[in-house]
Amino acid sequence: MGIKKFKPTTSSLRHTAISDFSGITKAKPEKSLLKPLKRSGGRNNNGRITCRYRGGGHKRMYRMIDFKRNKIDVEAEVLAIEYDPNRSARIALIQYPENEKAYIIAPLTLSVGDKIVSTYKQSIEFKAGNCLPLERIPLGTAVHNIELKPGKGAQIARSAGTSAQIMAKEKGFAFIRMPSSEVRKISLECRATIGQIGNVEHESQSLGKAGRMRWLGRRGQVRGVVMNPVDHPHGGGEGKAPQGNPHPVTPWGKPTKGFKTRKKKKFSNKYIIRRRGSK
Repeated sequence: MGIKKFKPTTSSLRHTAISDFSGITKAKPEKSLLKPLKRSGGRNNNGRITCRYRGGGHKRMYRMIDFKRNKIDVEAEVLAIEYDPNRSARIALIQYPENEKAYIIAPLTLSVGDKIVSTYKQSIEFKAGNCLPLERIPLGTAVHNIELKPGKGAQIARSAGTSAQIMAKEKGFAFIRMPSSEVRKISLECRATIGQIGNVEHESQSLGKAGRMRWLGRRGQVRGVVMNPVDHPHGGGEGKAPQGNPHPVTPWGKPTKGFKTRKKKKFSNKYIIRRRGSK
């Protein structure tokens, strides 16, 4: 896969850099693994906007991804690598011997025809796409799709180009370095998939124009300083006025711009060995 750039025949194409989709091997998704996806437009069940700047966007169907990999010791074959409009990573269509199909997040080196398996055995080959408990994976291995609770399904490292690394194992826990550089303890019974997630060029993409952002369902955001005082605490003033407030706040008066919102007594604090950004 690579990045496709354009000749600057228009002002928007000058800055556009999008995926060339060269790794996609199947154009249409598997119908049996699709589910309707209803758009909320950022509104709750009362019809009130609770998440601003959402709306519009292209109509999509949800691809049901197998984050649990419950088919133990059953080898599956990779049939295709597909595009998923609901996530940054590519997805792989796999088929089990009894013709049952499933979608998984596609690792970087996975290709059509490869065989992958989900197992508890240590005797299998440690290759991208195989799913094992953290207890069975060697130190230093790059992993993705990591569970936080055994059997719950993958929650960590699921976006394009990401991976976590197993740093150490001690007293029933694995010390995992997250993509954010945070080091966290996770039970050795939790499972993870070997390898780095594909589509690593995703972070190099540039949408190029506002319209492409609208296709994704994201509306333009407005700065508080250009609003009126009735709409935002930073608004108002004659001419181009600065923020003014030495303690920047949200439209509802809550501190923002770097203010830490994590609870100081959160139950999972004991599992975090080193915070992201710490030296």
